[in-house]
Amino acid sequence: MSSALYRRYRPQNFDELIGQDQVTEPLMAALTSDRVNHAYLFSGPRGCGKTTSARILARCLNCHQGPTANPCGECESCVELGRGGHGSLDVVEIDAASHNGVDDARDLRERAIFAPARDRYKIFILDEAHMVTPQGFNALLKIVEEPPEHVKFIFATTEPDKVISTIRSRTHHYPFRLVATAEMLDYLVQVLESEKVEVEDGVLPLVVRAGGGSVRDTLSLLDQLVAGSENNLVAYERAVGLLGFTHEALLSEIIDAFSGNDGAKAFEAIDKVIQTGQDARRFLDDLLERLRDLIIAMNLGDQAERVLRGMAPEQIERITIQASKFGERQLAEIAETVNQSLQEFSGATSPRLHLELLCAKVLVSGKPSHQVPSTVRAETESKPEVSTPSETKPVETKAPSAKPEETKKPEPEESKKPAKAEKIQTQDPESYSAQDFKNNWDEVLERLAKASRSAWAVAFTTKVVDYQNGVLTLLFQSNNDVENFKNAGNAAEVLRQQIFELMGVRVKYKARIAEQAAKPEPKTEPAPVANQEPEPTEESEPEEVTQTAEETPDVAPPAESKPEVEQPEPANNEPEESKSEQPEQKQGESVLRDVLGAKPIDKDQ
Repeated sequence: MSSALYRRYRPQNFDELIGQDQVTEPLMAALTSDRVNHAYLFSGPRGCGKTTSARILARCLNCHQGPTANPCGECESCVELGRGGHGSLDVVEIDAASHNGVDDARDLRERAIFAPARDRYKIFILDEAHMVTPQGFNALLKIVEEPPEHVKFIFATTEPDKVISTIRSRTHHYPFRLVATAEMLDYLVQVLESEKVEVEDGVLPLVVRAGGGSVRDTLSLLDQLVAGSENNLVAYERAVGLLGFTHEALLSEIIDAFSGNDGAKAFEAIDKVIQTGQDARRFLDDLLERLRDLIIAMNLGDQAERVLRGMAPEQIERITIQASKFGERQLAEIAETVNQSLQEFSGATSPRLHLELLCAKVLVSGKPSHQVPSTVRAETESKPEVSTPSETKPVETKAPSAKPEETKKPEPEESKKPAKAEKIQTQDPESYSAQDFKNNWDEVLERLAKASRSAWAVAFTTKVVDYQNGVLTLLFQSNNDVENFKNAGNAAEVLRQQIFELMGVRVKYKARIAEQAAKPEPKTEPAPVANQEPEPTEESEPEEVTQTAEETPDVAPPAESKPEVEQPEPANNEPEESKSEQPEQKQGESVLRDVLGAKPIDKDQ
């Protein structure tokens, strides 16, 4: 009948102790220079080598060739304290968990007075020292402070804070740590080679992860897998089942579902987790671990194996392919969601419901990138209110004037973006022509809609007429549009900013009004203006408004655009009422033409 792996492979000297260089090197130096203290305190997590180091130190001190940093392993003391030994009379191991009172401390103090039976020192190893009561420590205080020359004390504990300060201050304290993954993997490979046992790919990382950095725990788990293996081969399927981890295939399935935003596939994977009796908390922990692997693979690329130790090359390749289907921000958000669900999982009455809600959160967070932007949805929802062809009254004209009031809330967002423009390379204003602005105008308006709906509401009917020397001439449908453009917050500045971000130039504005440009020229106008071509945007400029200072965002209203300019009497002698309604009606017609491409119904028909 064989003994446990952790007993058969217990280190015999400090060189065999793995992952504790911060302890072994100072101790070996002290032994070499003969500066050994009378009391030591070894602290650290369970299974990391505290008691083993205490035995090795006892061997080094009592070796017939010592004190030495490398015990011979042949003398009686070394053999008795070795792997197959039964202990030495001069090395006393005391379980402080069951010998923690004042009476036990008095008994130890009386035994310490006697000289060692054979060896150089009488060494007391107190394991689980934090279990000793304060009264017991106080009973030991005097002998620990001033022990006989032949007495050495070694305290081993997982909770050094529970050892009273008067004892700690009289010892040399050496903190032990959990063993790193890379060292543990190398150590397990050596053990398996000695045992002549093979393992399938992916088994050792599971064993190391389950061991949590504790050498004893890891060797115990490996011993269990080896004992249950067939033909000296530890299978991955059996390791996953015994250790309780989630199978690689199931993790890949749910990761693929998240990357493709496939709800059906994701919920099928959750159903498999529940139906196979998988622990839901363990599944979340494994999923979070996989997301961490994906983030590492995304950032390291071909060098991922330097961090993802113990993984088979094909598994690393599969993880790299999965990582390429995500964005780094998306992976971080999913990992944060899973981590939050893991923290909230304690006390969950329905694990299935908890996992399904987690999937729903992840799937919803992945949908916005595939949906229509909210600004476009808002625009399409507002169109039906304007687009009833059967209406003949200019009711639609209320929509443009109402939009600035309805959508004033998003305007503060514009104040957050001045730093963005500083990063854009400024272009020479003369490098652009009017045609360049006409080609890019739809995109400018689209960007304007995302930046400020109120600004877009008053500028979406404008058209580019001309551009010269940094002055952009815009065609407005009516004088009301110019007034709105001037008075609706900082619409002019927001439009200028969007033009700058897209094209790299800052422009000044000049306004033209399509209504008055299309009317017959009054006889009082100068002859050159009256002889121009009949194109509405080029015939006359009765409404020129230039912005003299670039810092001023508002567009000044044209001084000549007021009704004081004499207009010729229409031929059909319409009442003054219909004349006053004409700009508003034509503004509504322009909205129909530009937004819907519709033709308004003539009232005479």
